[in-house]
Amino acid sequence: MQKKSIQLLSKLAVPLISKGRFYKEKKTLLRTDFQRDRDRIIHSTAFRRLKHKTQVFVNTSGDHFRTRITHSLEVAQIARTLSKFFNLNEDLCETLSLAHDLGHTPFGHAGEEALNNCMKKFGGFDHNIQTLRIILFLENRYYEFKGLNLTFETLDGLLKHNGPIKNNKKYNKILGKNYFKNRINFSSRPSLEAQIAAISDDIAYNSHDLEDGLKSNLFKLKDLENIPILKNIIFKHKKKIKNYSIDLIIRQIIRDIINEMVRDIILTTQKNIKNKKIKTLSDVYNSKYPIVCFSRNMKLFDKRIKSFLRKKMYYHKNVKINTNQGKKIISKLFKYVRKNPKRYINVSKYDKSNILRSICDFIAGMTDRYAINLYKKIK
Repeated sequence: MQKKSIQLLSKLAVPLISKGRFYKEKKTLLRTDFQRDRDRIIHSTAFRRLKHKTQVFVNTSGDHFRTRITHSLEVAQIARTLSKFFNLNEDLCETLSLAHDLGHTPFGHAGEEALNNCMKKFGGFDHNIQTLRIILFLENRYYEFKGLNLTFETLDGLLKHNGPIKNNKKYNKILGKNYFKNRINFSSRPSLEAQIAAISDDIAYNSHDLEDGLKSNLFKLKDLENIPILKNIIFKHKKKIKNYSIDLIIRQIIRDIINEMVRDIILTTQKNIKNKKIKTLSDVYNSKYPIVCFSRNMKLFDKRIKSFLRKKMYYHKNVKINTNQGKKIISKLFKYVRKNPKRYINVSKYDKSNILRSICDFIAGMTDRYAINLYKKIK
């Protein structure tokens, strides 16, 4: 079964047999290396906690709004569709999609901003790098090693979620100096699988945040009618408002947005592969420019959507009340735990040489509910 899959993969795909892991393990006939990576992510404690971590709305504000775990699953669905179309390594693509948000704090980006301020003098905080800390050090599920011991290809994709790394100073401060010992080329382009996972993240953010914003009445469909591409989609579905509920119409609009963006990526990526003469996996890694991307018109659409969501949703006064409270909770928790770490965490499980980083790990790993409840106990 695996041999057949290997033959079917594109020459641009990451092979199903990995280059290896930090710690050698016995192979299994049941799963490929990247299926094992995916399964380790799904069974991790950090992944389960995403169920109770904010996407936009604080987790206690409603049962049907998205959380980090539903967002990650939606990213994985979009990424697998694209990966399958291009005959790439679907399991690697899914692994990167499911793992990309493991490092998020409670209360979304507001929590990240607060924790970064707390750690400013001690190396800072970055949710992408925190994802690496979780899978390298903090998950503890095996006798032989700490972390999840994922493949180098998965680590490479997670490191380069936002593209090649020009300056690795922050990585050295948070992960340890030259931790990867030249096993990963920081400056090379990420695999197509990693590029697909990253752009699928953008699609999921844009479309599903629009849906949550509409359903929470932060804005109306008419507010979106001046945005190119979206204008035509809304016009098509608004004709049916007499026959169907507004909820169903919103769902259909979101489906069409996702379809438009996915179709655009496929056409643009095909052109890039042809025009840039990308014929091998080595060509992918050495490319000066991203290969998986939107067309010029879709980039403008993406920019307009993000700008709209910032103004109408992320900075909406009702959302800001909760996010500002989240910042306050994170800052207070850091202050209190720092005064007496042993009271709140099992210090022996953490890095005694860098207790502040251990406190940061502890707080970053909290769910919204846990953070709120602990704050109420100690304030």
